Amino acid sequence: MSQPPKHPSLLELYPEETREAADLLKQAVPLMVRHAIPPNPVHYALWYTYSKGMMPDLNRRLDKIVSDFDVFPPESALKLFRDYIIRGELEEARTGQQQVIDLVDDIEGDVSRSVSGSHSYQTSLAAGLAALHEPIIDDLPNVLSQLQQSTQIMQEQQEQFLYRLRAAQSEIQHLRNQLERAQLAATLDGLTQVFNRQAFTRLLEQSLNNGHQGLALVMLDIDHFKQFNDQFGHPLGDRVLQHVGQLLRDLLPPRAMAARYGGEEFCIILRDCKDLEVARNFAEQLRSKVQALRVKVRRTDQVLDTITASFGMALAEPCDTVETLITRADDALYQAKRNGRNQVHPALKEPVPSA
Repeated sequence: MSQPPKHPSLLELYPEETREAADLLKQAVPLMVRHAIPPNPVHYALWYTYSKGMMPDLNRRLDKIVSDFDVFPPESALKLFRDYIIRGELEEARTGQQQVIDLVDDIEGDVSRSVSGSHSYQTSLAAGLAALHEPIIDDLPNVLSQLQQSTQIMQEQQEQFLYRLRAAQSEIQHLRNQLERAQLAATLDGLTQVFNRQAFTRLLEQSLNNGHQGLALVMLDIDHFKQFNDQFGHPLGDRVLQHVGQLLRDLLPPRAMAARYGGEEFCIILRDCKDLEVARNFAEQLRSKVQALRVKVRRTDQVLDTITASFGMALAEPCDTVETLITRADDALYQAKRNGRNQVHPALKEPVPSA
């Protein structure tokens, strides 16, 4: 039997890096303005996908709607969003839901058969015991044979039930593993295997809510990465990002978290920092490791280039928010770049006042 086509997940549907995404968004926004499309996440997703041009059928339907209606109908937007943007997620959720329903139905059927078999066995056992209490048993071998058969049937039913129960436990574990992989995929950057930007923002907010004491943020940006991509191509650029992601995973201290913030920029949330010097020492160690990377041609082992990165860091203050802490660390990062790159620069102690 042929399998139904598998629709791409959101991560597979939108693999663009920050610059590519920004360019597409610059195309999408004027289209929305031209057709008076309200700015909300559903509409942004639809017209961003329209600008990519990867779904001709969606583009045709959007073109028809804007030509047929003076105002873009919200119900049409939601339907197109479900049918084209999150179709893969919906189908995967429905598949998982149906698997659980089928599993529960199977277990319920096995339990019902086991209960029914238990009742039959109890009836046979009661009849046999009653016959054994008769003063004269004309057909003792037949009574014993019936008891033996009932016992055998009961034993087989119980063994079958245990087998199905173990199979169900295995299937439940499989479904749990699928869910955990899906949850992990939703939080990880597919290329570097560190957290993605959405997960980073959520984790930083949680960390700040748990207390600012000993919390530091380190941001790094690979120097001259655009020129590197232009000179050697995106595949080698991707390898550089992967190596940096591996360095982050290898060097992270306990309870620290690393994320790809966008493009060639990474963030590290450090806990248990007594002062900014602890964050500086970590950043200097990472800077040195990045500088030691050598980009080589795999077939010849020829060294093509070296890589450096600039770092900014900020120690969280009591009045810091996610936005102000990121802003201070980012400002420090760009100060490091202005000072000549390949260095670590601390942020000002005072957080930028929030608007």
